[in-house]
Amino acid sequence: MTYQANIGELRTAIDGAGAPWAAINAESAARMQAQNRFPTGLDIARYTAAIMRRDMAAYDADPAAYTQSLGCWHGFIAQQKMISIKKHFGSTERRYLYLSGWMIAALRSEFGPLPDQSMHEKTSVPALIEEIYTFLRQADARELGGMFRALDKAREAGDEVEAKRIEHAIDNFETHIVPIIADIDAGFGNAEATYLLAKKMIEAGACAIQIENQVSDEKQCGHQDGKVTVPHEDFLQKIRAIRYAFLELGLPEGIIVARTDSLGAGLTKQIAFSKEPGDLGDQYNAFLDCEEVDASTLGNGQVLISREGKLMAPKRLPSNLYQFRAGTGEDRCVLDCITSLQNGADLLWIETEKPHVEQIAGMVDRIREVVPNAKLVYNNSPSFNWTLNFRQQVYDAWEKEGRDLSSYDRARLMSEDYDATELGREADARIQTFQADGAKRAGIFHHLITLPTYHTAALSTDNLAKRYFGEDGMLGYVKQVQREEIRQQIACVKHQNMAGSDMGDDHKEYFAGDAALKAGGSANTMNQFAAA
Repeated sequence: MTYQANIGELRTAIDGAGAPWAAINAESAARMQAQNRFPTGLDIARYTAAIMRRDMAAYDADPAAYTQSLGCWHGFIAQQKMISIKKHFGSTERRYLYLSGWMIAALRSEFGPLPDQSMHEKTSVPALIEEIYTFLRQADARELGGMFRALDKAREAGDEVEAKRIEHAIDNFETHIVPIIADIDAGFGNAEATYLLAKKMIEAGACAIQIENQVSDEKQCGHQDGKVTVPHEDFLQKIRAIRYAFLELGLPEGIIVARTDSLGAGLTKQIAFSKEPGDLGDQYNAFLDCEEVDASTLGNGQVLISREGKLMAPKRLPSNLYQFRAGTGEDRCVLDCITSLQNGADLLWIETEKPHVEQIAGMVDRIREVVPNAKLVYNNSPSFNWTLNFRQQVYDAWEKEGRDLSSYDRARLMSEDYDATELGREADARIQTFQADGAKRAGIFHHLITLPTYHTAALSTDNLAKRYFGEDGMLGYVKQVQREEIRQQIACVKHQNMAGSDMGDDHKEYFAGDAALKAGGSANTMNQFAAA
């Protein structure tokens, strides 16, 4: 509905209510409606799920149309990211947000900073989703509020052409609301617990939920040791639980991202149930590290399985965990991915130990032999030393080609000495094109960085503290922060406006008319930034 049509509809409703509503202004009410396009989280989830489904289809048609996101741990961070994207690129198309369980554990738990082991309050996950969308809705309201004030000025000046232009812009306003891929870890318990939490996440606005195949009570960060996976049927129960949650809430188009940590996980907590040779449980157990035993020499409490007519003893650790055979990680990943897609998942996530396109592509090629349109979400993780990894990749490739590497020391490739060398430049070029290369070669539909704003907050704070508490004093803030905000047109330099002061003034005028006591008068120091 257009801006003018909505005003007309509201005017009819107000007139119909008679004298009690006489002080209500239809255009003011229309503006408030436009500034709150998504009244509920489910409205957001439906809108963003449709975006992701369209983007997935577009990627299938052209792998250059991959999508990206950055992880956010606060609504303000997400808001500033989307404001920045609209400012620099004019559109939020194919740009999402990622909600990282790691960052919730490290930054949002009432217990204080925690490792990524699902020890934080699970309710903090839907709470952060709701917080992010609250800030993104406020970004919509703020930008539209500026357009409404500009419309009023054009009308006051009698500039009908400019007024029509602004109305057209209002009718075609692009929201800051984008999809969130939200991390549910390993489900925070059994399948019922996963279902209950998934519902809360969807109701808060999540259209895509990512779940991993680790044991929920032994969950580890995907880039740390000690990961323990579950048999496929246990994981599939949780995938089905999430799908039921989407269906119950009227969102069949909701997206499930199935993550496998099997590449770096050498342990399992249980032996899978198997009815017959070759079934899924038997395939899982086939990866166990076993040795043939003589029944007459059994030890105390020893666990046995039958494999190909032989009595086998899986290697059991003092932790009561069982060990997989070394070198089976990729095979287990491929089986995990195929079974997840065959049982309701929409996208895959393969957690790797390094960013290597051909390693990922090797697994995806095998998966696509069974599921041709398999697509990945990939973690461009800060846990990788990107500089070192890619310099090593270039060094190894050049060594294979027989090139002269006498001026390079592979053990020192991280050194600043190599920044301006041919090898350093080639490595940086490969980092720059990693996402496009991965999308084209390795089936990566969505590239995300899990923890970027954790690191940027630490880096910028360190730089500010070093300058402000050092010799620069106040200049350390002014030169490095405020002056740059002004010159780069960072919206939050007008922090009162960003926090909603102007919107509050608008509402005061709607509610109180001439009696409104506004904050944006001549004494407001934010006016010093008017020219900025």
